[in-house]
Amino acid sequence: MPELPEVETIRRQLEPMIVRRQVEEAGSHPSSKFTAAIQAIGTKFEGLLRKGKYLIAPLSDGQELIVHLGMTGSLGFLHTPAAVDEDRYIRAWWLLDNGVTLAYRDVRRFGRIRCVPAGCYDDIPTLASQGPDALSDQFTAESLYTALRKSSRRIPTQLLSQRPVGGVGNIYANEALWRAGIHPARRQISKAAAHKLHRAIVEVLQEGLENGGTTLRDYRNANGGTGNNQHNLDCYGRSGKPCLKCNTTLKHRTYDARTLTFCPTCQPR
Repeated sequence: MPELPEVETIRRQLEPMIVRRQVEEAGSHPSSKFTAAIQAIGTKFEGLLRKGKYLIAPLSDGQELIVHLGMTGSLGFLHTPAAVDEDRYIRAWWLLDNGVTLAYRDVRRFGRIRCVPAGCYDDIPTLASQGPDALSDQFTAESLYTALRKSSRRIPTQLLSQRPVGGVGNIYANEALWRAGIHPARRQISKAAAHKLHRAIVEVLQEGLENGGTTLRDYRNANGGTGNNQHNLDCYGRSGKPCLKCNTTLKHRTYDARTLTFCPTCQPR
């Protein structure tokens, strides 16, 4: 699933291409998960924002078009009208006033599109309850520590809920926990450990963004290219290989239906 670095990479590529462009036509897959796309017809894109893993496009009529990429979603441009019909995985599209079509492609249909009055996210629970964006000034070591203390769930499960911080998924949670020396089975951590984890989260996300995101299988940016951060992963997907800190063999366990990799030495339970 695209996480903050992947979604932000797409946002940066799309924004200069769609701002102030009017939607002349639009269409979607018949599923209610995507039909909100047509509500943008006749409006202009006023910008393109991101909150956690969500892309939010303010429209000129006071609404916001919200896109979640799910596991296999991507956004990009088509330059011929026929291209929409040629790809059966396109779930929504918007024809802009410069003749270019912005298309949302999603093989597994786990993504979703919504159109709501600006800032009204009550019908999108994950967005409504989301904590501060991981790369915002509002995300601090203190805010992370306070949020984690409110739950007895395992630390990675809390991170993936998006409540303590928005934008962290399984890949970057693995990386951050390894850097901070926190075992994935832990349910509570000290304030000092929270400071380490905060720093690690910011670092791994910034590095992922600098590398254009992580492509393990499905992720593609708005230009159709892949990310490079998969070559920079220290922990995720390396079970059975030596820890890059201490040379201990990395292990993996499933906690709360998530497979997590860790170092038994550097991340003591």
